[in-house]
Amino acid sequence: MAEYKLALEKREITGKKLKALRSKGFIPSVVYGGKEPVLASSEYVPTEKVLEKAGYHSPVDLDIAGKKQLAIIKDVHIDPVSRKIINIEFQAIKANEVVEATTPIVIANFEASDASKIFHFEMNQAMEEIDIKAKPADLPSELIVDATNLKEVDDKLTIADLKLPAGVELANKELEGDQVIASLFDPAAEAAAREAEAEAPVDAADVPSDNGSKPEETPAE
Repeated sequence: MAEYKLALEKREITGKKLKALRSKGFIPSVVYGGKEPVLASSEYVPTEKVLEKAGYHSPVDLDIAGKKQLAIIKDVHIDPVSRKIINIEFQAIKANEVVEATTPIVIANFEASDASKIFHFEMNQAMEEIDIKAKPADLPSELIVDATNLKEVDDKLTIADLKLPAGVELANKELEGDQVIASLFDPAAEAAAREAEAEAPVDAADVPSDNGSKPEETPAE
């Protein structure tokens, strides 16, 4: 049984009529993975709460007009103007089958590292999520990378630093272990470089004259 539950109602309306459905506080959805896709809808507020908690990585127990179906969220469509959810795609899954899910990467203990405490470096996270494979019960809500040992500005966190739980593997086995998840930078050094660049003297040869030409390009009388 999944931690998250959501009740769906089957729907028959499609196309332009969905606007009226949304105006009544419902989100249209589609459940794939069975013999035929199931068109459904659900109330906006409880659906939004489930999406926020389950994300693309945790199984959801769907109740589709009384019929139970385990699923994961595969895609969420957002209106670019209102930023409201306008459609959801679910993928039906089975409890004993391996599925693929997108899982957040969380960097832990950076504040406790020498890089942060002593040298006051900051971190740039290049990868915030990654695709994994596991049975639904083994899907983690997040993957944690420990940053405690970071010291030098050239130190990095890579794919090799990911600690995968038992029963979990990367969906893309061709990912290189040295692919960077996060790297350090020195904000003080970058600020000093910007300041030095701003204060650098300007070569007179590069400054246009009043007529738009550089001094050496000024036409003779």
